[in-house]
Amino acid sequence: MLRNAAIIGCGQTKHSGRRRDVSQAELVSEAVHNALEDAQVSMKEVNALVVGNMQGFGGVAQPELWIGDWIGAPGKPVLRIATGGTTGGSVGQGGFYAVMSGLYDIVVATAWEKHSDSKEAGATTGLLHVALANFFHAFGYGLSMKNLLATSAVGAAAGVAAYQARFYMHRSGCRSEHFDMVAAKCRRNAARNKYAHLQWPNCTPEDIHKTDVIVHPFRMGHVCPASDGASAIVIACENIALKKCKRPAWVKGLASYSDEENQMQSESGGGVGVLDPSEQMGARLSAMKAYAQAGIKDPQQEIDVAEIYQPFPSQELFFSEKLGLFDEGKAWIAMEKGETEINGRMPCDPSGGVNATNAIGSSALQRILEAGLQVMGKAEDHQVPKKVRNAVAHGWGGVTNYVTVTVLGETPAPRR
Repeated sequence: MLRNAAIIGCGQTKHSGRRRDVSQAELVSEAVHNALEDAQVSMKEVNALVVGNMQGFGGVAQPELWIGDWIGAPGKPVLRIATGGTTGGSVGQGGFYAVMSGLYDIVVATAWEKHSDSKEAGATTGLLHVALANFFHAFGYGLSMKNLLATSAVGAAAGVAAYQARFYMHRSGCRSEHFDMVAAKCRRNAARNKYAHLQWPNCTPEDIHKTDVIVHPFRMGHVCPASDGASAIVIACENIALKKCKRPAWVKGLASYSDEENQMQSESGGGVGVLDPSEQMGARLSAMKAYAQAGIKDPQQEIDVAEIYQPFPSQELFFSEKLGLFDEGKAWIAMEKGETEINGRMPCDPSGGVNATNAIGSSALQRILEAGLQVMGKAEDHQVPKKVRNAVAHGWGGVTNYVTVTVLGETPAPRR
């Protein structure tokens, strides 16, 4: 039988495009120190650490060998996890499993990214040098010219997301103006979050609509930044959590599915694959499993806030549907009614989300951290006004084929 576990401390850094004041090790140390201070726990009390980032994007291989000295890891077990854009979600879930299994009583989970230290910012924006690198790399695999051009010129994550957005628009009736609304909401929310990157008080959909089109249906104002930043959470078993924390954020359900059919497009994939890239069956299955563990039967009624991994605004809409928060194809209608605002029926990304802050290796852990803050009532200026009983945190990576879903709550889940 698994033990109950909870988040008892959260720490993160201020995010920006260039944190030149610190090294990677100093950046991660800042987040871990803040988490330990929030939890009122010393590093001597910590039994193990789970860490991770996108090593290629940070420019350092096996970074835990360097960073370990800065976060109190010497002499303690350290597990490094890397699962693409879901790295942070996997790191958080790895920390939960380490405590829930009974292996350790207190674990620190931390994830980070420092894009300014490397030349891989084009992973999200599709810069020319990345496109050319992909072209010549793919050429060595013997792809057809059609597929080689498609995979090289699509613009990395922005290209994948553009395909998803067009399919979602066709299927749901959503228009590009709704993406303006999501992006403006995220900038306004981020302005209330002292740690967020792109902060724009009073941002309106009209402000977003004035920015340049980069690839239909996306404008520059729709796209996430490449951020430097780190996040950390302290996870404790039940008896310690009750002693250390007035209102812990209990881990009620967690799941991760890999939807590999997303990669099986056309001839290069060797199979039929997914015809609609916004289908996201992996997210739906992950949510169903996590809710079942948490004892949640109706997420539209029982989930009070969602932190969704949405570097592009279309993803907040269709992923919220896959998470069961809105009926299929109806999230944009609910958004029009104000239901996804901080004071709405189903607040989505009150922190500003990935659309406003994207330190890639950390972003999915940051969703768990922000959901935890909402449950604990410690989100400060971006705390939703209603009492948060349950929150859901989502992450994706790869070509949206890797998914993590974590449910946190004010009370532990029924013992399994």
